[in-house]
Amino acid sequence: MTTHEIIIGNSNNMSSIPNRSIDLIVTSPPYPMIEMWDEMFSLQNPAIKNDLELGNGNAAFLKMHDILNSIWKECDRVLADNGFVCINIGDATRTIGDNFQLYSNHTQIINQFVSMGYSVLPDIHWRKQSNAPNKFMGSGMYPAGAYVTYEHEYILVFRKGRRRIFKGEGKMLRQKSAFFWEERNIWFSDLWEIKGTSQTIISSKADRDRSASFPLEIPFRLVNMYSVEGDTVLDPFAGLGTTNIACMIAKRNSIGVEINSEIAEIALNNMNQNVNDLNKIIDNRIKRHMEFIENLPEDKKVKCYRNSPHGFLVKTKQETAIEIEQLAGITRKDNKYVCQYEKYGTPENFV
Repeated sequence: MTTHEIIIGNSNNMSSIPNRSIDLIVTSPPYPMIEMWDEMFSLQNPAIKNDLELGNGNAAFLKMHDILNSIWKECDRVLADNGFVCINIGDATRTIGDNFQLYSNHTQIINQFVSMGYSVLPDIHWRKQSNAPNKFMGSGMYPAGAYVTYEHEYILVFRKGRRRIFKGEGKMLRQKSAFFWEERNIWFSDLWEIKGTSQTIISSKADRDRSASFPLEIPFRLVNMYSVEGDTVLDPFAGLGTTNIACMIAKRNSIGVEINSEIAEIALNNMNQNVNDLNKIIDNRIKRHMEFIENLPEDKKVKCYRNSPHGFLVKTKQETAIEIEQLAGITRKDNKYVCQYEKYGTPENFV
């Protein structure tokens, strides 16, 4: 059983979440100096609006990050020692007054986490697949006036303290939560090419028409990479609840915090999905693994191991204890969901 909750409020004060109770943070905050977020930042600090109107882009940029930094500090309070933080962030390019420049959001976030004593781990470049014909901005075909078009965002990864140690039941849960060999080779690459998701919000109540949410594949990978079954995952910028949904599928507990009550209600409705629809993510994961094994040369296949809980072949000994469960039921009570699980398939399905 896992629980999944949306808390309505500002993430700079998550007083309902106890100290060091979170194992992993996966989030995508509003991007400073992206115009759609100007109003949100300015409502929290009116000086930002003044800076933008006066053409002081760098001053506005730093004030926006001051707002995010107050949230990162609160995240530090609730994150357990040895826990991980994964942040999807894009840099911004913008013209303020007559000056066009890059605003390096990822650098500001790295600096903040370093100042809090975190270890900076290798990051991931998420390259968004795009059909845009133009790969530059600026002066057309003339040199010394055109600018590179950004087609990637960052997934920054930080660790609080030393490496996590697993003992007893925790060690068994880690073994159950292992990923497949071929998944490791894709997930732990520093370049992810994943199509973006629709950002349109269909609601007459929401105060904006775009969500800036990331596709489900991103938090699903990160949750499986940096947590184990039964861990608790926090998204302090819950948005449409994508991280919560990833945790429901991956059998982790989750808490999302969303400042906008209308967006929070949309997230809760999004989490109320058909069990069979969510289980298709698990179905596709197993299907991809079975195809990988099937396509191995015979001399490689005979060296494979057999997974104990399910009976299918796996590439390494570390995969033999993987135990995959699927959703059996989802129930809602107020702003919280409870998920029940059952074992996925039987050994006969995979022989």
